Amino acid sequence: MNLKKVLIVLYYWPPAGGPGVQRWLKFVKYLPQFGIEPIVYCPENPHYPITDESLLKEVPDGITVIKRPIKEPYTIAKLFSKGSTKAISSGVIPQKRKQSITEKLLLYIRGNYFIPDARIGWVKPSVSFLSSYIEKNNIETIITTGPPHSLHLIGLQLKQKLDLKWFADFRDPWTTIGYHKALNLTNSAHSKHNNLEQKVLSTADHLIVTSQHTKNEFNTKTKVPTTVITNGYDSHSVRVKEKDKMFTLSHIGSLLSERNPVVLWEVIHELINENKAFSESFELQLIGVVSKDVLESIHAHGLKSHTNVVGYVNHNEAIKYQLASRLLLLVEIDSEDTKAIIPGKIFEYLISETPILAIGPEDSDIESIIKSTNTGSYFNYQDKAILKTKLLAYFEAYQDDSLRVNAIGLKPYSRKSLTKKLSELITNA
Repeated sequence: MNLKKVLIVLYYWPPAGGPGVQRWLKFVKYLPQFGIEPIVYCPENPHYPITDESLLKEVPDGITVIKRPIKEPYTIAKLFSKGSTKAISSGVIPQKRKQSITEKLLLYIRGNYFIPDARIGWVKPSVSFLSSYIEKNNIETIITTGPPHSLHLIGLQLKQKLDLKWFADFRDPWTTIGYHKALNLTNSAHSKHNNLEQKVLSTADHLIVTSQHTKNEFNTKTKVPTTVITNGYDSHSVRVKEKDKMFTLSHIGSLLSERNPVVLWEVIHELINENKAFSESFELQLIGVVSKDVLESIHAHGLKSHTNVVGYVNHNEAIKYQLASRLLLLVEIDSEDTKAIIPGKIFEYLISETPILAIGPEDSDIESIIKSTNTGSYFNYQDKAILKTKLLAYFEAYQDDSLRVNAIGLKPYSRKSLTKKLSELITNA
C-alpha cells in the first residue's frame, strides 16, 4: 500500500522532555496504521529546557526525521543569567513584583524583539530548505504545530509559495495564552502578534485545536474549519507493586508562579491541625519543575515538613508516581484565558486508576472531561468548604482502603483513536 506523505514541522521532538513532545510523537507512531507516512522536520540543535532521553526509544523505526540547524537567542541570554533564562524558557515566570531587573529585561526583549517567539530566526532558512524538499518528494500536505507559534509562519510562507494543503495545529492558543500578559508587550508588539495570528488563522486550510474553548475562540476570528483533537493517553507497560503507604497527593508537571492553589494549601493546613491521623499520614509530592513562588506559599502555610519536592523525572518514572499515589493533583490558573487549557497530563491521569483532585477556573474543559469519565473531582478557587469536605472524604476512604476510581468512556482519548480522527482529516483534505 502506498502511504500518503505528510510533512510535520515541529520544534519539540525527543530528547525533548515535558508534555509538548508527546502529542506528535504519538501521532507519528500511529499514522502509518492509517495509510499516512509522517516525515518529521525539527531543529538539529534546539534549546530544550527539559530533556528526557528515554523518549528516544519511543521514536518509531523507519520514520524519516529531517533536522536542520536553528539559531536561538537563549545562548546569549545565558550570559546574563543562566538560571533566569532556563526558568523563563521553561515557562516558569516569577510574579511581576518579584522579578529581578535581569528577568524584567529578558522578558521585555523576548516579548518585543522576538515576535511571535524566540524561534523566529528558524522560519526563513526552513522555508528555503523545505520549498525544494516538498517539490522533490511530491509532498502535498504539511502540518505545523505550536507553540512555538513561529512554526506556523513556516506553514504560512510555504502555503503562499506552493500548491499544498496546510493544517495548523495549536496545542495552546496564540494571543490569549496566559504568559502573554507577562511579556511586557508594547502596543506595537501586540499588534504584530494579532496580525500574524490572523494571517495564519485565515490562510491555513484547516485548524486543529486541543479544546472546545479554543475552537470557540477561533470561530470568532476565522471561517477556516476548526477541529478539536485533544491530547490523549497511550498504553504502557509500567507497573507498581502497591500504592503508597502515606496518603500522597501528587502533582506531576510544572507548577508555575500563577498556578498556585492557595485555597488548597489553606485546606491542607487546617486538616493537619484538626485531624491527627491526617497529619501523620499526609504527604504532598511535587514531581516536576516548581516555581519559587509556589514553594514559598506552601511553606508559609506550614506544609514544608509534609512536602516532598521530587523535581523532574523521566516519563516512565512520572507514570510510576501516578500509579502509586493516592490522589493526583491537577491545577490550572484561575483566569478566563486558561479555560481553554487542558494539560496533557490529565489523560495519563485518567488511566492511572488514581482519583484526580482538580482546581481551576469555572466552566473549564478540564471539568467536563473529569466529570464525563468519572475520574475525580473538580473545584473552583472559591470552593474552599466543599474542597475541604471532599479531601477529608478521600482521606477516610484511604483509611478503610476503599479509595478507588471507576473510570468510564476513556477510549475516545486513546492516542490511537485520536490519530484515526487526524488521519481522516488528512485523507479527506
